[in-house]
Amino acid sequence: MTVRHRLTTVERVRDERSWLFTVRNEYGESTEVLLVPCEGGVEAWVNRCTHQNQRLDTGHGATVRDGEIVCPRHGSTLDSCSGYCDNGAAAGTTLRSVEIDVDNGVVYLTDAAVSYLHDGEITGDEDDDGPSSTSHISF
Repeated sequence: MTVRHRLTTVERVRDERSWLFTVRNEYGESTEVLLVPCEGGVEAWVNRCTHQNQRLDTGHGATVRDGEIVCPRHGSTLDSCSGYCDNGAAAGTTLRSVEIDVDNGVVYLTDAAVSYLHDGEITGDEDDDGPSSTSHISF
Protein backbone atom coordinates (compact mmCIF):
# COMPACT_ATOMS: atom_id res chain seq x y z
CA MET A 1 0.00 0.00 0.00
CA THR A 2 1.30 3.43 -0.96
CA VAL A 3 1.55 5.99 1.82
CA ARG A 4 0.03 9.36 1.02
CA HIS A 5 1.71 12.52 2.29
CA ARG A 6 -0.34 15.73 2.29
CA LEU A 7 1.48 18.43 0.32
CA THR A 8 -0.74 21.45 -0.31
CA THR A 9 -3.98 22.39 -2.02
CA VAL A 10 -4.85 22.76 -5.68
CA GLU A 11 -6.01 26.30 -4.88
CA ARG A 12 -2.60 27.25 -3.47
CA VAL A 13 -0.77 25.82 -6.52
CA ARG A 14 -3.10 27.78 -8.81
CA ASP A 15 -2.68 30.99 -6.77
CA GLU A 16 1.13 30.72 -6.66
CA ARG A 17 1.36 29.30 -10.24
CA SER A 18 3.79 26.62 -8.98
CA TRP A 19 4.76 24.94 -5.72
CA LEU A 20 8.08 23.30 -4.85
CA PHE A 21 8.92 20.49 -2.43
CA THR A 22 11.85 18.15 -1.84
CA VAL A 23 11.90 14.36 -1.74
CA ARG A 24 14.50 11.65 -1.31
CA ASN A 25 14.65 9.33 -4.31
CA GLU A 26 15.31 5.59 -4.38
CA TYR A 27 19.08 6.26 -4.55
CA GLY A 28 19.07 8.34 -1.35
CA GLU A 29 19.48 11.62 -3.23
CA SER A 30 17.44 14.74 -2.59
CA THR A 31 15.33 15.77 -5.56
CA GLU A 32 13.12 18.82 -6.02
CA VAL A 33 9.60 18.33 -7.33
CA LEU A 34 7.49 21.02 -8.95
CA LEU A 35 3.70 21.14 -8.78
CA VAL A 36 2.06 23.15 -11.56
CA PRO A 37 -1.56 23.88 -12.44
CA CYS A 38 -3.07 21.68 -15.10
CA GLU A 39 -6.55 21.29 -16.54
CA GLY A 40 -8.77 20.25 -13.65
CA GLY A 41 -5.96 19.91 -11.11
CA VAL A 42 -2.18 19.85 -10.84
CA GLU A 43 0.74 17.78 -12.12
CA ALA A 44 4.08 16.96 -10.45
CA TRP A 45 7.40 17.02 -12.30
CA VAL A 46 11.02 16.63 -11.24
CA ASN A 47 12.28 20.22 -11.10
CA ARG A 48 14.82 19.84 -13.92
CA CYS A 49 14.65 20.78 -17.58
CA THR A 50 15.47 17.86 -19.80
CA HIS A 51 18.05 19.83 -21.78
CA GLN A 52 20.83 20.92 -19.43
CA ASN A 53 19.62 19.80 -16.01
CA GLN A 54 18.49 23.39 -15.34
CA ARG A 55 16.14 23.95 -12.39
CA LEU A 56 12.76 25.17 -13.67
CA ASP A 57 11.95 26.74 -10.30
CA THR A 58 15.12 28.25 -8.85
CA GLY A 59 13.48 28.92 -5.49
CA HIS A 60 11.27 31.83 -6.51
CA GLY A 61 8.52 30.00 -8.38
CA ALA A 62 8.54 28.60 -11.89
CA THR A 63 7.49 30.72 -14.84
CA VAL A 64 4.22 29.23 -16.06
CA ARG A 65 2.61 30.91 -19.04
CA ASP A 66 -0.39 29.77 -21.10
CA GLY A 67 -0.24 26.24 -19.69
CA GLU A 68 3.50 25.86 -20.23
CA ILE A 69 6.52 25.87 -17.94
CA VAL A 70 9.30 28.10 -19.28
CA CYS A 71 12.91 27.01 -18.82
CA PRO A 72 14.85 30.00 -17.44
CA ARG A 73 18.09 28.99 -19.17
CA HIS A 74 17.12 28.52 -22.81
CA GLY A 75 13.43 29.43 -23.09
CA SER A 76 12.06 26.05 -24.12
CA THR A 77 8.49 25.59 -22.97
CA LEU A 78 7.17 22.35 -21.50
CA ASP A 79 3.48 21.50 -21.38
CA SER A 80 2.25 21.72 -17.78
CA CYS A 81 -0.08 18.73 -18.20
CA SER A 82 2.06 16.31 -20.23
CA GLY A 83 5.60 17.55 -19.50
CA TYR A 84 6.36 17.36 -23.22
CA CYS A 85 8.51 19.96 -25.00
CA ASP A 86 8.05 20.62 -28.71
CA ASN A 87 10.39 23.61 -29.13
CA GLY A 88 13.87 24.94 -28.47
CA ALA A 89 16.85 23.03 -27.14
CA ALA A 90 14.69 20.56 -25.17
CA ALA A 91 12.38 19.70 -28.11
CA GLY A 92 11.24 16.08 -28.22
CA THR A 93 11.79 15.43 -24.51
CA THR A 94 9.41 14.98 -21.59
CA LEU A 95 9.83 15.90 -17.93
CA ARG A 96 10.04 13.06 -15.38
CA SER A 97 6.78 12.77 -13.51
CA VAL A 98 6.19 12.15 -9.81
CA GLU A 99 2.99 10.42 -8.73
CA ILE A 100 0.48 12.50 -6.83
CA ASP A 101 -3.20 12.22 -6.01
CA VAL A 102 -5.78 14.97 -5.60
CA ASP A 103 -8.62 14.34 -3.17
CA ASN A 104 -11.19 17.06 -2.43
CA GLY A 105 -8.77 19.78 -3.55
CA VAL A 106 -5.85 18.50 -1.46
CA VAL A 107 -2.66 17.30 -3.19
CA TYR A 108 -0.95 14.17 -1.83
CA LEU A 109 2.40 12.63 -2.71
CA THR A 110 1.76 8.96 -3.57
CA ASP A 111 4.93 7.98 -5.46
CA ALA A 112 6.40 4.86 -3.81
CA ALA A 113 9.83 5.61 -5.35
CA VAL A 114 10.33 8.76 -3.24
CA SER A 115 9.82 9.93 0.32
CA TYR A 116 8.81 13.46 1.32
CA LEU A 117 11.49 15.59 3.03
CA HIS A 118 10.11 19.15 3.21
CA ASP A 119 8.42 22.02 1.42
CA GLY A 120 10.65 24.19 -0.76
CA GLU A 121 14.00 23.72 -2.41
CA ILE A 122 16.96 21.54 -1.44
CA THR A 123 18.66 23.22 1.49
CA GLY A 124 22.21 22.09 0.79
CA ASP A 125 22.84 19.88 3.81
CA GLU A 126 20.46 17.03 2.97
CA ASP A 127 22.90 14.92 0.98
CA ASP A 128 25.99 15.77 2.99
CA ASP A 129 26.69 12.82 5.25
CA GLY A 130 30.42 13.53 5.35
CA PRO A 131 32.36 15.52 7.91
CA SER A 132 32.24 19.28 7.78
CA SER A 133 35.39 21.21 7.11
CA THR A 134 37.21 22.56 10.13
CA SER A 135 40.08 23.98 8.13
CA HIS A 136 41.13 27.51 8.99
CA ILE A 137 43.63 27.83 6.16
CA SER A 138 43.37 31.09 4.27
CA PHE A 139 45.22 32.38 1.27
